[in-house]
Amino acid sequence: MFRNVGDIGLLLLLALFSACHPTPPEPAEVGANRALLTVDSLMWQQPDSALAVLMEYLSEGSDTAHPVITKETFNRHYANLLLSELLYKNDNAQTNRRELQQAVAYFDALAGTHDTDTRGVSLQAEPRRDARRASAHDATAFLAARAHYINGVGYYENDSAVPACREYLKALEIMEGRFEEKELIKEKANFMAMTYTRLTVIFSKLYLNKQAIYFGKLSLSYYERNKTSPWHLPWMLSKIGVHYNLMDELDSAAYYYQQAKVFLPDTVNQTHRDLVARQALLSYQMEHQSAKPLMVLHRIADLAVSDDERLSRCLSIADIYYNERLFDSAKIYFEQVYCNTKIPDSKMLAGDRLREISMAEGDTMKANEYALARTQFVTEKDEDGKLKSNLTALCQHHEQSRQEALHRLKTQKVTRRWGIALVLAAFVVSVVSLLLVILRRRMRTEQYSHKMEQAALSGRLKRSNEELRELKGQISQQEKNKTVRKVDSAATFAEEPICRLIMERVNEGQFKAKIDCEVYKQYALDKQQLLDLRMVVDRHFGQFTVRLRKAYPKLTNIDIDYCCLYLLNLTYADVSALMQRAYNTVVERDSKIKRVLGSDKPLSVILMEIAQNPSSV
Repeated sequence: MFRNVGDIGLLLLLALFSACHPTPPEPAEVGANRALLTVDSLMWQQPDSALAVLMEYLSEGSDTAHPVITKETFNRHYANLLLSELLYKNDNAQTNRRELQQAVAYFDALAGTHDTDTRGVSLQAEPRRDARRASAHDATAFLAARAHYINGVGYYENDSAVPACREYLKALEIMEGRFEEKELIKEKANFMAMTYTRLTVIFSKLYLNKQAIYFGKLSLSYYERNKTSPWHLPWMLSKIGVHYNLMDELDSAAYYYQQAKVFLPDTVNQTHRDLVARQALLSYQMEHQSAKPLMVLHRIADLAVSDDERLSRCLSIADIYYNERLFDSAKIYFEQVYCNTKIPDSKMLAGDRLREISMAEGDTMKANEYALARTQFVTEKDEDGKLKSNLTALCQHHEQSRQEALHRLKTQKVTRRWGIALVLAAFVVSVVSLLLVILRRRMRTEQYSHKMEQAALSGRLKRSNEELRELKGQISQQEKNKTVRKVDSAATFAEEPICRLIMERVNEGQFKAKIDCEVYKQYALDKQQLLDLRMVVDRHFGQFTVRLRKAYPKLTNIDIDYCCLYLLNLTYADVSALMQRAYNTVVERDSKIKRVLGSDKPLSVILMEIAQNPSSV
């Protein structure tokens, strides 16, 4: 359960209800009870005490959680929302589902988020004429998001994963629809992290690896902003590593396991033991050496503090013995798991392995027993298949909506830029027109005053005009020649057309480290552009790529492309988007190139020193 949220931010949020427009009604008008505000504030730090205070609003003479009774409509729905949240935070089941769902509809209507595509709202960028009114709307939007989230928790408690997922996604849409990224901090960042974590857990349990990784990475970005949840960050890093492991992307799995260990507050806990066990099993998968991983797993198994933990270690040990064809040893551990575990997937895996071992030993009767026992999982797997299909469809719709929203935002930015440009152009035209009018009037006055003098000088002026036209022609030709020379070779490396193209894409894309590089596919560099970059690098830095390849033959062609990009002082996220490589892959290649070059300095610094000093290599 994720409960660490700052109370100060929430008090300020609810205080925004004090200034609102009469229509539609806002929380301040409806009259948020001060006692409920106190409960809300107390809930984030002491949920048990907050629940005790809220019990005063429950039905008289009852010792269980019943529908809340208050006079005002807002307070009634607000109190029911708080009750649902506090039941969850105190590890109790929801008992006011009907009232909570009424609160969901109420806060949706109040915030204007009922049955709407809130992602569309977020990117319409409507002008907020009344800042106080906009703040109140944002406050009710946060309450609406909280209501959808806790409603999703209720669905999940009743084993309804699809409605739960739909509610979590709705909560995210409301938050992203009403708040800019810079506003999603403190309690809002924690709320976003919790919601993405809930989605990660749903997809993780069904082994929908790509979706679990997608939502897990989004939650990481919010956990990193909010330092009040030190255990959640390593837990999520480990979870992402597990799914990379299941997808056989072992390098990525190793990276996330190691990062999880770095962020662990201490090592005397099950999370640390799980990481050690996973790293041991991963080491076996990558190196195919069983001695050390088995030693580590046996040691970790001895430190287990529960039967579930011990059986998890037994399953890992048995799996290594099985792959090493040591069936007698594997059988001992698989039987322990099969007979004692309460986890269906672990029991099914152990049963399948025991059946295969029995067949290898010629014990057909025992093998048939395990095969017969497996049939109980067939119906569950069929149901899982339908559930996976529905959840995958929801995830795809969410991602499609997100991409459409980004496209709308980009279009609006371009439209605003064109609007500003047109206004400026109109202003310039107006000023020029005014100056021309003034100039014409002055010229008429001068012409009238000096008419006779102009007539006398007309012949001379004619010759002068011819000379002037000839001079202008010469100047124009010179400018054309200069332009041709500039196209052939820019004065500096940064002014080269390919360099300007790359920096324009970086500035336009504003690439993020935690976003999948495929989102930025439109910004990728093609082979010809990379070849152009090599040519201008060699031109400005004394055959840099030739010198680099000769001095360091271990560098591949792709390594050379990366080195050229780093001369522009790009970030990992920039290189990931431009080269269409995963962020982790870019980080690993950076480390590889540093090893080849034999330096621990930042790669852009190393390469610029080599580029500017031809004698260095």
